[in-house]
Amino acid sequence: MATRRTPPPIAHISDNLLEVKNLTVDFISASKAPVRAVEEVSFVIPRERTVALVGESGSGKSVSALAIMGLLPSQNAKVALHSKIDYDGRSLLNLTRPEWQLIRGSRIAMIFQDPMTSLNPVYTVGYQLAEMLRVHKRMSAKEALSRACDLLEEVGIPEPQKRIHAYPHELSGGQQQRVMIAMALACEPELLIADEPTTALDVTVQAQIFDLIRDLRERSGTAVLLITHDMGAVAEMTDRVAVMYAGRMVEEGPTDVVLSNPCHPYTQGLIACAPGRSPQSHGKPLQEIPGTVPSLLERKGGCTFADRCSEAQPRCRTSLPPSTWVQSGHRVMCWLYPEGNQHA
Repeated sequence: MATRRTPPPIAHISDNLLEVKNLTVDFISASKAPVRAVEEVSFVIPRERTVALVGESGSGKSVSALAIMGLLPSQNAKVALHSKIDYDGRSLLNLTRPEWQLIRGSRIAMIFQDPMTSLNPVYTVGYQLAEMLRVHKRMSAKEALSRACDLLEEVGIPEPQKRIHAYPHELSGGQQQRVMIAMALACEPELLIADEPTTALDVTVQAQIFDLIRDLRERSGTAVLLITHDMGAVAEMTDRVAVMYAGRMVEEGPTDVVLSNPCHPYTQGLIACAPGRSPQSHGKPLQEIPGTVPSLLERKGGCTFADRCSEAQPRCRTSLPPSTWVQSGHRVMCWLYPEGNQHA
């Protein structure tokens, strides 16, 4: 009898699972004029690593994630032609619907920020979980329902045998969020995009969910894009961090480097706002960044953070600063660092 040969391992084109380059997204406003939500954003997610996107609401984090997932509204959103989103060496832009069905949910999964609008109100949570497993894992209906029950238990939902037959409106907001997390983890994807995954959860459950994501990465080699405001989670969970402000990426680098030596005034402000980031901060009032993120219609030329920045120079309001490498793997977009190597 001939011996069965083990097939050789799949050769990966790159060490990076996801590569985003010059991502630019415009929305068509009511006046038919394009409004830029994301501009020239570039970052990579290495295999089996966790990268954080941080920034205030309105910075473009969720729009970037939806562009990666191919979920931007086609009627009024447009990705610029020069943008690139490559997954495992393959472009994700302009995929057909059948091609997306083979990738979305199984190879790339997303935990959405608002479970109220993401779960189908006319199906039980057990049906919605089991459907993913039947489609992507080819499980029988009985196997899928049993695995769905296990997933609900893993994300901390009490009485999973009972809750599996519940409709979304019968669960609390926190429980709905945990169902969304269970759906994202169900197929053990190669890339998990977590958009504020613990927003509606209490502190104890937040820790549990982060442990689940960490365990998935260690067990299955899943790469993670974590979108969050929680600098503590960034410090504990991620390998690299990218800071976005008003649609642009203003700083990016290894997490420990960025948190210990933030270069952009906006990054410095975000870290100063976080409670307990240093022993010297204990017992002192929290700092704040004055002002708010400008709306899409209010953004001007130059650095969009200039009006809120205590270090602003006259040219900050007229000229866009270049992306500058301040050290290996650490870049910043700020006129305070014009002497470094500019990245084209």
